[in-house]
Amino acid sequence: MTNETATGQIIIVGAGECGGRAAVALRERGWKGKITIVGEETLPPYERPQLSKGFLTKKDETSTFGNADSTKFGPLEIKHLVNVKVESLDRAAHSLSLADGRHLFYDRLLLATGASARRPSIPGSELALCLRTRADADRIKARLSPEKKVIIIGGGLIGLELAASATLLGCRATLIERNDKVLSRCAPISIAGIVEARHRAEGVRFIFGTGVKSIEDRTDGLLVSTTTGSTLVADVVIAGIGAVPNVALAKAAGLAIENGISTNEFLQTSDPDIYAAGDCASTIHPLLAGVRLRLESWRSALEQGERAARNILGEDVRQGTLPWFWSDQFELCLQVVGLPQTAATTIERWLSPDALLNFHLGGEGRLVAASAVGLLNLIAKDIRVAEMLIVQSARPDPRLLAEPGYRLKTLLAA
Repeated sequence: MTNETATGQIIIVGAGECGGRAAVALRERGWKGKITIVGEETLPPYERPQLSKGFLTKKDETSTFGNADSTKFGPLEIKHLVNVKVESLDRAAHSLSLADGRHLFYDRLLLATGASARRPSIPGSELALCLRTRADADRIKARLSPEKKVIIIGGGLIGLELAASATLLGCRATLIERNDKVLSRCAPISIAGIVEARHRAEGVRFIFGTGVKSIEDRTDGLLVSTTTGSTLVADVVIAGIGAVPNVALAKAAGLAIENGISTNEFLQTSDPDIYAAGDCASTIHPLLAGVRLRLESWRSALEQGERAARNILGEDVRQGTLPWFWSDQFELCLQVVGLPQTAATTIERWLSPDALLNFHLGGEGRLVAASAVGLLNLIAKDIRVAEMLIVQSARPDPRLLAEPGYRLKTLLAA
């Protein structure tokens, strides 16, 4: 499929950041045919990370909401269908059936359907708010006000960000976590301890080692019963227990599914005319020994959207960026690059009493990941250098990594 002579149509299902970036990239790479984005929301693509942070706590929403790429849709002749659900995909006919009765035909198809907030499987789960979309954030924002008792289910990134935002708005936040610490799946215990301590200093209450058994609506509020037999009453309950990839359309069409829509290293599905990218897709990562991953992050959405566009046009671009995510909680910034869980040893580098940088080394001494927490200006540059070292498959001297006064950039030259 050559971009110079193409006159057909590329359809993108999903109007998030991934789908929006893919559409613009197709034009930037010279695609002359039609481009149609089909989205279920009424809004153009927007940035989701701020929904649990600045969007909730700031009165001025203009700086925390929006995506500049969507302003290019008109000039680039990209058609965006809003508030439209795709009911089915007919691979043989290369067609999509929409809920409003229309049918669309494609030459190439990109599935960027994203993910949905995971809802707890308990009685009364419909009483808990979840966060995934701008509409979800609007509902949560309307319920948070000073002195409100807020219970948050889940001690991962979203749960902690919501706890921080609720506290900054004057709410009394309680976080319930099944495990014995926060961030159990994405950060080392040393970093988790710093984050927890910062939350406690702001008044956040933690209940570890228990789950939520049920939620009941009563006259005095929402009664939350835990699996250990205790009960709590709240004005607001928010579930922040992760997300599930939106694969129903792909699965019904017979595409391979493996922790998301399964793709090869070029983001191509089991159907050569269909690609998948973003939160809905799992893909082989060449920089991580061919590990299959489904990456839920802002950077991955943008990178995969652009890479999918290039590969649809025949460029055969493999993944070049590492998993990376960030989180802001109060004044602390948390950043992780690579996969810390694959490491054999961890080297700590204390930048200040409350700023820590961890280097995670594989069994052969190769740097495979880095994680940090602290003020952004203390950790950002070092995390960026660590990322470059990981890409270089560097095997740095652990003694130098632990020395705060040693310039990490020196290792790049070595």
